[in-house]
Amino acid sequence: MPINFSKVRILILGGGVTGTALANSLVRRGAHIAIADDKKNEGSSFKTLLTNEVDVSEWDTALVSPGWKPSHPLLRKLEEAGVAITNEVDLAWMIKQEEAPHQRWFALTGTNGKTTTVEMAAAAMRAGGLHAMACGNVGDTVIDAVESREKYDVLVLELSSFQIHWMKSAQFTASAILNIADDHTDWHGDYEEYARTKISLLDSSSTGILNADDSEVVKRSVHWKGRKVFFTLDTPGPGEIGVVEEILVDRAFVADPQEAAMICELTEIKPTVPHNVSNALAAAGLARAAGVNHESIRSALAAFTPGRHRIEEILSSGGITWIDDSKATNPHAASASIMSALSVVWIAGGLAKGARMDELVNRCSKRIKAAVLIGEDKSLIAKALRENAPHVAILEINTPAGYQIGSAENSLMEDVVAAAREFAVEGDTVLLAPACASMDQFTNYADRGDRFAQAVKKVISSE
Repeated sequence: MPINFSKVRILILGGGVTGTALANSLVRRGAHIAIADDKKNEGSSFKTLLTNEVDVSEWDTALVSPGWKPSHPLLRKLEEAGVAITNEVDLAWMIKQEEAPHQRWFALTGTNGKTTTVEMAAAAMRAGGLHAMACGNVGDTVIDAVESREKYDVLVLELSSFQIHWMKSAQFTASAILNIADDHTDWHGDYEEYARTKISLLDSSSTGILNADDSEVVKRSVHWKGRKVFFTLDTPGPGEIGVVEEILVDRAFVADPQEAAMICELTEIKPTVPHNVSNALAAAGLARAAGVNHESIRSALAAFTPGRHRIEEILSSGGITWIDDSKATNPHAASASIMSALSVVWIAGGLAKGARMDELVNRCSKRIKAAVLIGEDKSLIAKALRENAPHVAILEINTPAGYQIGSAENSLMEDVVAAAREFAVEGDTVLLAPACASMDQFTNYADRGDRFAQAVKKVISSE
């Protein structure tokens, strides 16, 4: 552990998973640290301070956790005092440069599909013989992955817009951008700043794996001078990756771009829905940029199963299919999910995070038969439906009296499932694709999805 922070005074902003990983690393390296947060964590093994207790003159450097807004009063005070501000990804990069100089980093961002795609890419790289791991906004923190005894050849980083905002020095062999749509405007201030942050990942990358089917990605990457490899659900041009009839093909990482190499068959991607095929193309592009052959990518994609709560079929009964896509926490993700079915009873709502729902409704109105709405921003979705899709039946479900987040009883979701069953007939899909975050009524999106599955099995199976 050559890098030494002996006696360097480092304030860590945020005591969550990232903050704790940073604290563990820095203490081992001799730093004098404290963790500052808006709420004091009495159970922490490190010195903790409330943000309003911090004397900024006591610190040399501040390490900011991803969720902290640039407008936070403590961040402003630190900046005014001239305290250097950095982040976990850049600190991990500095350590990697000294301790694992041959390790290669790849990155991926997007509004929707990040976790599935980085896990696909890491699986393909492992199938090709590389010791690879997905990390960052999924799995281990980046700093834990860099310092792991596993000594990885390759890290595939899932990066949120929050992480990219604070990042300055990390560099990537290749980065993929899946899509850019309205999300997290409550954090970034407006959509333009959110989109600018997402596309700025290219400035840290040698090769960009870019979605040709996403107009925002195409438009915003036009002035970037690095190597661009576009992927598309249509027939690819020379230098692109795409789909020809029932086959995913590579015309980018081949000796002659006039020729096409087979990646895999379309039916080998599960589930075989458009946005998941797009994810597979992006993952293949990252794997090819890492030097993995087509056969290894094919075997990895054919064996890959997405994580739970991602278009997960819970039950098929009476010709009605019940699908859990609780991971669809923004309108872009929910739109892709709705468009993968023909007639949808849509379960949606929660915390919209500043996002608007009009574009989703306009795009999907012909697929939505009825909507069962829950959560803090259910009226926002109801308004968009009434204005843009007046044919859609709407039922708003209020939180039951005495309902507590995380409790064993499941009355809220049982009410939702019973209501959805009243609308659904043979041939319909009842789809939990909330387009919103979950924390107003659930512990997290997984808790929301689990409760939906439990309610479906209880309510529908008892018919």
